[in-house]
Amino acid sequence: MSTFSKGDHSMRSEAVDSVDDDDDSVLPGLTDDVSKYCLALVPRSNFLAMGGVCKRWRRFIQSKEFITVRKLAGQLEEWLYILTADSEGKGSHWEVMDSFGHNRRSLPPMPGPGKAEFGVVVLNGKLLVMAGYSSIDGTVSVSAEVYQYNSNLDSWIRLSNMNVARYDFACAEVNGLVYAVGGYGPEGDSLSSAEVYDPDTDKWTVIESLRRPRWGCFACGFEGKLYVMGGRSSFTIGNSKFVDVYDPEKHTWREMKNGCVMVTAQAVLENKLFCMEWKNQRKLSIFNPDDNSWKMVPVPLTGSSSVGFRFGILNGKLLLFSLEEDPTYRTLLYDPNAAPGCEWGTTDIKPSGLCLCSVTIKT
Repeated sequence: MSTFSKGDHSMRSEAVDSVDDDDDSVLPGLTDDVSKYCLALVPRSNFLAMGGVCKRWRRFIQSKEFITVRKLAGQLEEWLYILTADSEGKGSHWEVMDSFGHNRRSLPPMPGPGKAEFGVVVLNGKLLVMAGYSSIDGTVSVSAEVYQYNSNLDSWIRLSNMNVARYDFACAEVNGLVYAVGGYGPEGDSLSSAEVYDPDTDKWTVIESLRRPRWGCFACGFEGKLYVMGGRSSFTIGNSKFVDVYDPEKHTWREMKNGCVMVTAQAVLENKLFCMEWKNQRKLSIFNPDDNSWKMVPVPLTGSSSVGFRFGILNGKLLLFSLEEDPTYRTLLYDPNAAPGCEWGTTDIKPSGLCLCSVTIKT
């Protein structure tokens, strides 16, 4: 977490006092395009101080445009965010590290009571944590709350509530919008409802429901469409192999029947879906949406004999975090672009505890 000395605070206070928020210019004497490019070149470690200079700078470094300009300037940095179980399994916290596994730090706690079975999505370079349930003194409460973490300002804000409180549901970003599908409701009822969040309006809108209730599932976006896989359905015995595909342009769902079941880990990398199924955790299942096909890749024993993993993505490679608490374990790494026979390796990058989930954010 960024800290400031008294000297830093004085400098920032003087800057705030000297900048008129009503001034139309980002930087006096320069065009806005040039000014924004200059701000995009500032090292990431100074973003929090930049946000204290004036409201216009603060709005800019929170915007989608800021990420776009940093990308054009070749300044985007990739950071790995891992939801990590606390010792003795009594809670969890978010920790973040850079693309080399260095500069590890913990995020400030998310507002509100601790929750479980919530949804996590990355949207416009920000972390969104949605819904879930909490248990306080034996009373279970299902939430519709949504919180957003902005790494540039190292802070959480609350967004608009979802229309339906839910947990154990599927969620994903598609075309700059966030979708939430299925799960369980406040009464423990399985849900078929779905809704979409528009960050420009900070509003959730109900969309067409699934044909059947579905829970314990996950979602991902491919070529502008939402894919919902895994989990269970009230229309099937056991785990569902159906894939529900939502087309945002047509506002309709369709089905495929070649999904995966009892998925324990999943991630999207280079427009392919990587899954691990409970029944076969020594193989990666890789889905190609171009032809709706699957292929299986054996997982080597190198590094760990673990039969449980969580996935992460960093530098275009898939990380397999072991669910065994073994200090000698090295994280398995899969490179889809490596030469045949050289795809697997190991790395020292791993969380401080058990990985519950992870996302990659570029800012």
